[in-house]
Amino acid sequence: RFISKIEEVLNDWKLIGISSGKPLEKGVYTTGVWEEKSDEISFADFRFSITHHYLVQEPSDKDGKEELVEDALPLPMQDLLCMNNDFPPRAHCLVRWYGLREFVVIAPAANNDAVLSESKCNLLLSSVSIALGNTGCQVPLFVQIHHKWRRMYVGECQGPGVRTDFEMVHLRKAPNQYTHVSGLLDVFKSKIGCPLTPLPPVSMAIRLTYVLQDWQQYFWPQQPPDIDALVGGEVGGLEFGKLPFGACEDPISELHLATTWPHLTGIIVDNDVYSDLDPMQAPQWSVRVRKADNPQCLLGDFLTEFFKLCRRKESTDEILGRSAFEEEGKEVGDITHALSKLTEPAPVPIHKLSVTNMVHSAKKKIRKHRGVDESPLNNEVLNTILLFLFPDAADKLADGFESRTSTSAGNNPPPESEDYNLFSQFKSAPSDSLTYKLALCLCMINFYHGGVKGVAHLWQEFVLEMRYRWENNYLIPGLANGPPDLRCCLLHQKLQMLNCCIERKKARDEGKRGSVPDRSPGSTAGDAGKGADLSGDNPDKEKEVGKSWESWSDSEEEFFECLSDTEDLKGNGQENGKKGGTKEGNKEPVNLKPEGRLHPHGKLTLLHPGEPLYIPITQEPAPMTEDLLEEQSEVLAKLGTSAEGAHLRARMQSACLLSDMESFKAANPGCCLEDFVRWYSPRDYIEEEVVDEKGNKVIKGELSARMKIPSNMWVEAWETAKPVPARRQKRLFDDTREAEKVLHYLAVQKPADLARHLLPCIIHASVLKVKEEEALEDISSVKKIIKQIISHSSKVLRFPNPEDKKLEEIIAQIMSVEAIIARARSLKAKFGVEKCENEEEKEDLQRFVNCLLEQPEVSVIGAGRGPAGSIIHKLFVNAQRASAVSPLDEDLRRSGSPEERRLNTVTVSDFPPPTGREVILRTTVPRPAPYSKPLPQRMYSVLTKEDFRLAGAFSADTTFF
Repeated sequence: RFISKIEEVLNDWKLIGISSGKPLEKGVYTTGVWEEKSDEISFADFRFSITHHYLVQEPSDKDGKEELVEDALPLPMQDLLCMNNDFPPRAHCLVRWYGLREFVVIAPAANNDAVLSESKCNLLLSSVSIALGNTGCQVPLFVQIHHKWRRMYVGECQGPGVRTDFEMVHLRKAPNQYTHVSGLLDVFKSKIGCPLTPLPPVSMAIRLTYVLQDWQQYFWPQQPPDIDALVGGEVGGLEFGKLPFGACEDPISELHLATTWPHLTGIIVDNDVYSDLDPMQAPQWSVRVRKADNPQCLLGDFLTEFFKLCRRKESTDEILGRSAFEEEGKEVGDITHALSKLTEPAPVPIHKLSVTNMVHSAKKKIRKHRGVDESPLNNEVLNTILLFLFPDAADKLADGFESRTSTSAGNNPPPESEDYNLFSQFKSAPSDSLTYKLALCLCMINFYHGGVKGVAHLWQEFVLEMRYRWENNYLIPGLANGPPDLRCCLLHQKLQMLNCCIERKKARDEGKRGSVPDRSPGSTAGDAGKGADLSGDNPDKEKEVGKSWESWSDSEEEFFECLSDTEDLKGNGQENGKKGGTKEGNKEPVNLKPEGRLHPHGKLTLLHPGEPLYIPITQEPAPMTEDLLEEQSEVLAKLGTSAEGAHLRARMQSACLLSDMESFKAANPGCCLEDFVRWYSPRDYIEEEVVDEKGNKVIKGELSARMKIPSNMWVEAWETAKPVPARRQKRLFDDTREAEKVLHYLAVQKPADLARHLLPCIIHASVLKVKEEEALEDISSVKKIIKQIISHSSKVLRFPNPEDKKLEEIIAQIMSVEAIIARARSLKAKFGVEKCENEEEKEDLQRFVNCLLEQPEVSVIGAGRGPAGSIIHKLFVNAQRASAVSPLDEDLRRSGSPEERRLNTVTVSDFPPPTGREVILRTTVPRPAPYSKPLPQRMYSVLTKEDFRLAGAFSADTTFF
């Protein structure tokens, strides 16, 4: 049954009959594509897996060659003699040992199963032999015996009247006589047992591998950052706002040099006493480097440590001890004390905000609960960071710093470049913004200055600073003006929201008298812009934001204002309810004094009184962050589709419209809805030329169809609206409430939430850093990976709460790029690419280094005599000399004893003893009788420190035997 199963699989895979193919090209085993297919078969209840390994080749044309094939050897036997693919750098062990292009392996399916007894082994071999004979399959079939780690195989290949047996020897230690070529030749000859007296020539391919482990003379180019220098932000260490880069240890641990003699036939002496095999004389040299497994890299460490923060559960207060914002118990308990504090005369106002003043009061409170020295961040570090985050807080004495911050930002990409706009793909923040800088500072503090405690401390200081700025009308630096940018992360939006609140409050507190437009819908954006200049000396960049809330210049009036507004609204509602929306609104007395005018709207006049139509000063619509928008849409969705639900929804959505109508009525006494529509939504006012009774052409206008729908929202709103100028209306945007909401939101963020918010910024910064470093090295494979990272990240980070696993993948990709760049730098330093004077040689070396990074093995042009070869030779010589001078020699040298001279004269060979010796012996001889067909014989031997293996393929003519 077992045999028939093997035959069935071979039939399924179409491996029966004559195998044909072209002779192998040089190096095809490395460059070509290997594939495999597997199946499972069982012997009684013992499961085996059967796998076909093969090199993918173009089909060869068989026409006209059929008659030649009859007597030809099976392809695998021809491959045994082919020399084009000896010692492939990457291949299945059987390919390396026997040079086969395809073969089938039967191995125990379970990892820990093994065929150990000889009888079982023979049973399997005989089954294989019968299966091959029955099917006429010419592909070699191997059976794996012994434990998997030993990689022991026996096998067979059959052809018409010929058979090759594959046999193996595996020992831990090589017997002495087989450590050199002469001993191996004896084994080979005795194994063939050649009947001819002058033995046909044996061709030999020999490869010796030398390993260079200590690169002592080449210091590792990356200096670890100096932590003491970090405080002042000096160049020696790492400035805040910059990410570190590079490996802390050498990312390349070993260099393997393989010296190869591909084809020796003559007499070569290599025995116990003497060897002709001098690596410098080898015709072929090839090099491979062994990469350190996961070398420790600075940027990778920064990222992983910061990512670990995301998994912390503690809140800021738990980390820093009892709530740092609390005062002593009695002070909190005594409410009268709090009230008297409110009424006390205020201290002298601080005109220019200084870091020391700003941080002082908060520190005092914090220190009451924490010993002075317990503070996770020391003052100096904290002040450096706060100055970096808030350059506007620098006092006059720190003028020098201002100029320095402007230069340190020099490596940020300009706002137009695609690198700068990565933030919209990653949903992070622009690379010159406060949020981005904060992310970098927190990342550095987490790594160097007190971990999660330091992060909690800085965050607490940051929140105190935000409150301080809100209370004292100082704008937050490093944020774009205008409403929150929904392309950025939520934290950035919150800070922008706070800035909006501060701007509104500032404008209100300053109580500007100049009329300043806020928003002018419809077609009049240009006019509104002109009006913006009227605001005169408004220092803010966006003049349109400052408001003329004249009546709000005093804080006391504010409370009454709100009260009167609620009364007004109640009144409106009742009136509307009672009269069912009468036309009262249109019959307003015209003798009202116009209020809150901005400027005339071109040449438009009101339809009835014929007065010029004035654009009113209106309220700015409330800015929103994405979580507020979501909340609002949820509320609106929950109102349902019922009539009153729809009505409520319309009322909620038309708050802005109502405010504009009230402003318009106040600015244009005696106006009607048509006038408002002509300004606010000109497309809803349709004008036609008609001929009147007298035959004159006149332009007649009317509202559009949607405006004429009975009881539509616009008509309703117009009837409820009273002539109230913007400054006396209820605020659409309650900045006090919104600011308190933002400050509360910031205060309750745990370090973990913070890390989650800011991770996109850190990934964004890492990608920019990697790009910047790659530009110096120019490695094509890295460019590809960076593109992949960007597309991967923009998919993952676009959604809220991305999965940890996906984030880990991104971080791993960034780390792999960093390791590649570090390797490139390490190799550049070791091969002295920069020091090379000759331009051509420099280019060759650069190319050689790039190949080492990307290919498994690189051949050295000119072997030991080329530019790269001579550098490698020098590396080995230096390493040999370094290891030859042992500490004992040093002592002898110092003592000046007579042995000194003798020790110095000992010649040190240029190369250490080879770590690996590989020999391939081949010949074609008739076996088993002198009149048999001459067939290929091959033996491969490898000898390393703890491993000795012989893999032989011996062919015999089966016609008469």
